[in-house]
Amino acid sequence: MYQVLYTKQAKRALLKLPHSVAQNIREKLTTIAQEPYSRHHNVTKLQNRPGYRLRVGDWRVIYDVDNGKLIILVLKIASRGEVYR
Repeated sequence: MYQVLYTKQAKRALLKLPHSVAQNIREKLTTIAQEPYSRHHNVTKLQNRPGYRLRVGDWRVIYDVDNGKLIILVLKIASRGEVYR
């Protein structure tokens, strides 16, 4: 199982979200951490940059997978209009 780590920006964003949304994001990331390369609903590989996008309602989670250290690094959590900026 991969370990899920958050950047400071992602932690702050997660704390500002409603509790139910934050809980849902954490649960989905835990599921992805068990098998990061299998097919998951609402996950797509990003184009023109490394990483993946997880869609949770109106929120987007940008993360990258580090195979050498078995880490999923959550880079950014934001609404769908702001996440790609």
